[in-house]
Amino acid sequence: MQTLDVNFLSPETGVFVTGTDTGIGKTHASAALLRAMRVAGRRVQGMKPVASGCERIDGAWRNEDALTLIDAAGSDADYAWVNPYALPTPTAPQLAAAEEGVVIALPVITSAYRQLATQTDMVLVEGVGGWLAPLSDDLDQSDLVHALDLPVLLVVGLRLGCINHARLSEHSIRASGCRLLGWLGNAVEPDFDADGRYFEALQRSMCSPCLGRLPFHGA
Repeated sequence: MQTLDVNFLSPETGVFVTGTDTGIGKTHASAALLRAMRVAGRRVQGMKPVASGCERIDGAWRNEDALTLIDAAGSDADYAWVNPYALPTPTAPQLAAAEEGVVIALPVITSAYRQLATQTDMVLVEGVGGWLAPLSDDLDQSDLVHALDLPVLLVVGLRLGCINHARLSEHSIRASGCRLLGWLGNAVEPDFDADGRYFEALQRSMCSPCLGRLPFHGA
């Protein structure tokens, strides 16, 4: 089981996990953080406010990432609090929501977050895609971060081109007025950067601290 040093996470608050792109391991990193916090003795909850790409289980839409967070947190919370917007089609959230005639609204998400927060020491909230992927046509992820008053953790998918993606994301997070805790590297290709020079270049290129690195975990 992969564990991380989670001392950078204050027990009095939650954290919003975003990424440099879709498919770079936000859920894998979030689950690792949740498990590490449990090992450290903290009560935790995971949350995936908006998830597109769900399957029908026992008559209800369920998202694999949300279920992974529930399992990693050892949670028995109501699924609707963990994933208030479960959208069937695996596409951009604003398209998936429009297809279902759903309007994604901040009060629904903040209410679910408050329900989870009453049960735990910390709520880890996982975003969608990369940082600038919108939740809807008029709602950015930064709006949610401000509404929940959470610091941000950036997951960087370690592959060719990630230095550019990481720096752009870092700049955008800070420009939006959000507090960036730092970044977490996640290997998404098994043989990339075997000698570590690329990762070292990434560390030198970033203004925020590296808070950990996860090895390749397979498909």
